[in-house]
Amino acid sequence: MASEITRVESADWRTTRRFYLKFLEGLADTQIGPLYIGVWGILALVFFAVTVFVILFGYLEQVGFNPILFVREFPVLSVEPPPPSYGLKLAPLAEGGYWQIATFFLTLSIVFWLIRIWSRAIANRIRPNVAIVFTSAIFLYAAIYIIHPISMGAWNEAPGHGLRAQLVWANAFSIKYGNFYYNPFHMVSIFGLLGSCLLLAMHGATILAVVRLNAHREIDEAESSTEGTHRAQLLWRWVMGFNATATSIHTWAIAIAVVSMVAGALGVIFSGTLEPDWFQWACRAGIVPGVIQPGTTSVAACLR
Repeated sequence: MASEITRVESADWRTTRRFYLKFLEGLADTQIGPLYIGVWGILALVFFAVTVFVILFGYLEQVGFNPILFVREFPVLSVEPPPPSYGLKLAPLAEGGYWQIATFFLTLSIVFWLIRIWSRAIANRIRPNVAIVFTSAIFLYAAIYIIHPISMGAWNEAPGHGLRAQLVWANAFSIKYGNFYYNPFHMVSIFGLLGSCLLLAMHGATILAVVRLNAHREIDEAESSTEGTHRAQLLWRWVMGFNATATSIHTWAIAIAVVSMVAGALGVIFSGTLEPDWFQWACRAGIVPGVIQPGTTSVAACLR
């Protein structure tokens, strides 16, 4: 009982600690409330703040620093990459320079945040699985903003920084490379996306179904398995045909999510490099429905 009280008091002390900065303690070990910051967290937050500042300044410049227009036009404002004529060169601020600066600092921010996650895991003597899985999302980001533009020789292959810019880029990218829906890597990526959503929904619904049996009390569950966990596992065995445990369900969720990110990144990288037109590829592969005659695999037959 004494050890349990000590554990609870210790947890309360950590979560009720309101403010501990002393202005960043020499840019090292510091925290805000229960949130540990550390040097890598500080670098990530500072560079992210620089990214946001550059993007918003670019927005304001586009509307003549008019706050009313800024609010009204915010959904369609965008900091765009340099035009194709600049290739991979540095561009003036108004012609893509803002995008280059923002993307540079955003990339550094993401990398430093990854290091923070990794270092915190090592410091707590646990596997850095979160950081490892996070690299799959970073790979997709790098494929879109860095790897593919460099492989094509122009920064304008990347999307702009803005709400509408992301949608415009996705549509234009698909058209430019022959309908992205026929990209096999995109197919696998969408399968992973839908699979992740399905597993998350099933997992969440299962836990909520046994909340009244205390399955949501994670600390107690870790120390002594209760009826809630047993019922949840029985439900999965009866419904799905196998006994899903806390390990197996999360392993499947991570695996499918990583597949979605990695396949999506490969689909972007191979567009224009390995395959310039995914519809033509689908014709050659024989997966375009209703247009290829039996015994014919030529592109001409596919396009008739």
